[in-house]
Amino acid sequence: MSWSNWSGSVTASAPVLRPRSEDELAAAIRGAGRVRATGAGHSFMPLCESDGLIVSLDDLAGEMTVAADRRTARIPAGWSIKRLTAALWEHGLALANQGDVNPQSLAGAMATGTHGTGRDLGSLSTFARGFRVIGADGEARWCDAAANADLFQAQRLSLGLFGVATEIEADVVPAFHLAERIEKRRWDEVRETFDTLVERHRHVEFWFFPHADSVILKTLEPTDPCAPPPSTTDMEETAFRRVLSIAAVAPFLTPTLQRGMMRTNMNGRRRGPAHAIFPSDRTIRFEEMEYELPRAAGLDALGEVVRWIRRKRLPVTFPFEFRVVAGDDIWMSPMNRGPVAAISMHQYAKMPWRSLFADAEAIFRAHGGRPHWAKRHTLSRGDVDALYPMAERYRMVRRAADPDGKFLNPHLEALFS
Repeated sequence: MSWSNWSGSVTASAPVLRPRSEDELAAAIRGAGRVRATGAGHSFMPLCESDGLIVSLDDLAGEMTVAADRRTARIPAGWSIKRLTAALWEHGLALANQGDVNPQSLAGAMATGTHGTGRDLGSLSTFARGFRVIGADGEARWCDAAANADLFQAQRLSLGLFGVATEIEADVVPAFHLAERIEKRRWDEVRETFDTLVERHRHVEFWFFPHADSVILKTLEPTDPCAPPPSTTDMEETAFRRVLSIAAVAPFLTPTLQRGMMRTNMNGRRRGPAHAIFPSDRTIRFEEMEYELPRAAGLDALGEVVRWIRRKRLPVTFPFEFRVVAGDDIWMSPMNRGPVAAISMHQYAKMPWRSLFADAEAIFRAHGGRPHWAKRHTLSRGDVDALYPMAERYRMVRRAADPDGKFLNPHLEALFS
């Protein structure tokens, strides 16, 4: 069986195993030469690529257990965010934050530092309190801040290097509802007032088509309990697909198409359970690069990359996404130096993206940026060492957990062997 990631840009011909029990998984790991675990395939980097065995936990048996104090839950690691948040809701609970899509597995989201937006809210990795991990020897180990502490600290953002997680203990919060507001604002106005918006709202982000002068601003605020949101129409997506189809055959029209699209009505409101409001559908395939920059440098970096795109009339067809994320203390987290501005750059999967991303990456790096591990980047081993003071300790824990490099692949071997 062949495997590919969500966008289709990373493929592997390795067999894909879907174990139904932990014993079956452990036996497969013991007998394999190389192993990589996969979730929904939303990584754009070759994190799951393997010439050995690829393991999916989609069919692995398991149940969620909520702690007596209702502050944590033990969760099957292969559950999708969508499945998990629906199950939590049935218990009157929720995750404190989510990203804007929900098919990813909980293990995959934590392993890559996936995040949502919010001044006081960290990545999903910051919710982790413990892991059950099947190691290279096929043995199960529990790790948390007290037991196997070094393994726990590394496993919080693991890139799948220390074993296959089968259960995760994570923080949860009482269930809550959100009100979403989307409106079109002038770029210069949002740039001037963004820090105020961040202080005012629990969640705020915007999308910016680089050839237009307005942005699509989104805020989320807690609200009183209310009915689930109404189903949404696909009119906006249909119009965007039409724009992308034209740009793919006539890239020079991209600036005109974007300005025309942004003249349409972009305003909208929804209210409902948090887990239904956080995510959006993503059915149009794209490639993505994301850089986490010091909060104070984020808007300047975005402004510079947009000026570069406009000056060269480059056919960047998707909008930039701009978010804020709280800092953390995780060894290999891009947020471990403090709060960040996260800038996501996308390109339609049917159009060239490599040279665009490479040139934009240089701008983000010049502003002190570090990439999201699952999004496109060109870091070398030397870059990793320069950007992450704990990189060698992380490698030491990896060598102790997996001395033969069973969980490496060529991409990760170049960075962490």
